Amino acid sequence: MKRLIFEDLLKWKNKPRRKPLIIQGARQVGKTWLMTDFAQQHFKHVAYFNFENTPELQLIFKQGYNIPKILTSLQIILGNKINESNTLIIFDEIQACPEALTSLKYFYEYNPKFFIFAAGSLLGVAIHQGVSFPVGKVEFIHLFPLSFHEFLLAMNKNELLIALENNDHSLIEIFQNQYIELLKQYFFIGGMPEAVYDFINNNDYDRVRAIQNNILIGYENDFSKHAPIYLLPRIRLVWQSIVGQLAKENSKFIYSILKNGARAKEFELAIEWLKDAGLIHKVCRVNNAGIPLSSYAIWSDFKIYFNDIGLLCAKGALTKNILLKGDDLFVEFKGTISEQFILQQMIFKNQEIFYWSPDLAKSEIDFIIQKNELVIPIEVKAAENIKSRSLRVYVDKYKPKLCIRTSLLGYKNQGWMENIPMYSFLQWLIKKL
Repeated sequence: MKRLIFEDLLKWKNKPRRKPLIIQGARQVGKTWLMTDFAQQHFKHVAYFNFENTPELQLIFKQGYNIPKILTSLQIILGNKINESNTLIIFDEIQACPEALTSLKYFYEYNPKFFIFAAGSLLGVAIHQGVSFPVGKVEFIHLFPLSFHEFLLAMNKNELLIALENNDHSLIEIFQNQYIELLKQYFFIGGMPEAVYDFINNNDYDRVRAIQNNILIGYENDFSKHAPIYLLPRIRLVWQSIVGQLAKENSKFIYSILKNGARAKEFELAIEWLKDAGLIHKVCRVNNAGIPLSSYAIWSDFKIYFNDIGLLCAKGALTKNILLKGDDLFVEFKGTISEQFILQQMIFKNQEIFYWSPDLAKSEIDFIIQKNELVIPIEVKAAENIKSRSLRVYVDKYKPKLCIRTSLLGYKNQGWMENIPMYSFLQWLIKKL
């Protein structure tokens, strides 16, 4: 499967002085495959080390940060010489050895010509739990589940994707039904690589759901293995409540739903743990559309979404009949699935995302983002029968230069607002941002 992040990895490889690159992302998003596939395509040799299944690795790094000595030890384990010019060094599951994470600083200072990838499924958690971190000596890149763009590539729908990339509205309209069917498939399958790969080979939705459920079980097992004991019950309460929270008419996260009398101070660390683990996305409210948007954030008001739309549907036990037949998909679940989809496409662009709602008012814009001096409201509509009252309220108040609604309708510029088809939203985002 082609991952668009390859282009960023190539840019990193071609730098004359490069820092070790840390690839962050939740478990099962394809970090190991990405690193090894990139190595096979662009390097003569790969030196792969996994800190979870090679115990002696941790002993090497616990003895200090003498890089020549560390390299000698790694070469003994590998059985080959590590050449700085043609070998990619991969440190996988590096969070299992905090000293190895710290050593990245010394690798860079010893010889910045080394090609080094480091990754770990719970690396974000480790970093925020006080692990000594090589600030300024490493680079970061984040890997997410497959975007809809990548999903189309994996499904061998290249021509349909080219039409989206070329912004060919007349051609897109002709094949609108195909785009919508693929969109529904993506809503069910999601972007977890194993689920996508299995569907491509077996065309079996039940197998996909079984894979998704196994991933969810794996995530929940990680709570017990890696979360602080005192946080464990709270993490589970938050995790189990997310689908129900999103299904509410007002999907703002409400602590009292977790248990009677629950308060923010009891659960904010549990939410941050899930966020650091890459399992959720937290979208905070802004009550103004000024610049910078973050200065108007009400951090105590937020919504929580899953890291993958397929996992959200699996967690909500939404069947393939609901998701794939007719248009019931787009009116049930109060548009939450459509919001999750649009959020994932924006996260793919590493965009800081908020939602807008003024104090003491019922109006709400699903998402709002900033690009330089431009603040862009984005309203998500789950059906073709659409009204945009909140968007009109926002436009009358702030008079934005660019205003977006995304729905199943074809592209339409109404002057005060552009309607972007949901299935072409990412291509629009790439061109605009």
